[in-house]
Amino acid sequence: MTTTAKQQWLEQNLKAGELYAGLILGQNGEPDHHLVLLPGEAEEVSWAAAKKFAAGAGGELPTRREQSLLFANLKSEFQPRWYWSSEQHAGYTGCAWSQYFYSGFQDNYGVKSASLRARAVRRLAIQ
Repeated sequence: MTTTAKQQWLEQNLKAGELYAGLILGQNGEPDHHLVLLPGEAEEVSWAAAKKFAAGAGGELPTRREQSLLFANLKSEFQPRWYWSSEQHAGYTGCAWSQYFYSGFQDNYGVKSASLRARAVRRLAIQ
């Protein structure tokens, strides 16, 4: 994609305040998608409140894979703190995954009632 074509695509697909994070490759038959970081941030919220914040912003919490991409491409848009992901722990439903945006470390020790930060993303499916 040329610089002009990329700029045109960004202008056509991003809303005010949004940032393009990159491409997520689909797994298990899921389509690939572009990831967009939405403006705004929630501070000191539980996992349930973080999910409500993301929905209210017009998006969702990022998955763990998406958080890795956000860390790689848009780390400067995050505080060096823990942020909720959309994924709860498979074996411990009282816990959810989070990522530390200082080092990129991901962990599932965060009980859903813990007070972490949250950012919302939206996905643009590639047909």
